[in-house]
Amino acid sequence: ETVIRRIGELFSLHPLAIEDVVNVPQRPKAEAYDEQVLIVVRLVKVDASCEFDMEQVSIVLGRKYVLTFQERYGDVLDPVRNRIRSGKGNPIRNKGADYLAYAIFDTIVDGYYPVLEGVGNYLEQLEERVVDDPTPQLLRELNGMRSKLTNLRRAIWPQREAANQLVRDEHQLVDASVRIFLRNTYDHCVQTSEVIELYREMASSLMNTYLSAVA
Repeated sequence: ETVIRRIGELFSLHPLAIEDVVNVPQRPKAEAYDEQVLIVVRLVKVDASCEFDMEQVSIVLGRKYVLTFQERYGDVLDPVRNRIRSGKGNPIRNKGADYLAYAIFDTIVDGYYPVLEGVGNYLEQLEERVVDDPTPQLLRELNGMRSKLTNLRRAIWPQREAANQLVRDEHQLVDASVRIFLRNTYDHCVQTSEVIELYREMASSLMNTYLSAVA
């Protein structure tokens, strides 16, 4: 609390922005203040057993700075760090703070793709088991996966709204050239939400196949 309060004083963060940073989880969103834009997103990772690990990442965009607040150590932002460390001529080193905020947002959204790839592989394995060995344990796994995908959908849907808001609304801190890049982030949010919905339907279909196999 002391550290966050001190950061808030140094950068004159709006009290409502600080409140959203510390009171997790917040619904993903983009909110503009006089001298700052707060972007709240959900970062997701997955382990070998297809268990999701989700946390809130808060991005504060100022005129010449970007602050990020995470719930814990570890993230998917190494591609951004590597681009910062790379030589001159890299756009992330030459453009403003708004481009850096976009790069962080976009990298977090892109982190959903390997997660969804793992989910797809896991569902294929469940599909084989539904036909060959329909056990009560399998039904529990299918129910669990459908619940996880529902939670994932709850995260990505408001994120696409936040990306669309940054594209649509003109703000002095977000240049028009960066809004073009944010359109790509919005497209990625749409793509991932469509894949999540497809996998939810697939999980429901597998449950119906299980019930038919048992019958």
